[in-house]
Amino acid sequence: MSFYYVYILASKRNGTLYIGVTGNLPRRIYDHKNDFVPGFTKKYGVHTLVYYERCEDRESAIRREKQINEWKRRWKLELIEKFNPEWKDLYDEIIE
Repeated sequence: MSFYYVYILASKRNGTLYIGVTGNLPRRIYDHKNDFVPGFTKKYGVHTLVYYERCEDRESAIRREKQINEWKRRWKLELIEKFNPEWKDLYDEIIE
């Protein structure tokens, strides 16, 4: 069974946020970190993985991403704070 992930990248603590969906979290974050993904994250330097959650399938991951994107910024920050209060980069955690 393959899973999908919703993830949040940040430029810094309480900085610019980016929310995405992927079926290969380590690879996608690697691509963001190395500016292989053109667009928003490259332009604004949003490279720190501060949150992720696993979803059972692509459709549920997309629904969750859209839900989080519609939230107020404060709610997104609270979600990150509950999951990762120190705002540490979780990339090493997902590649282990």
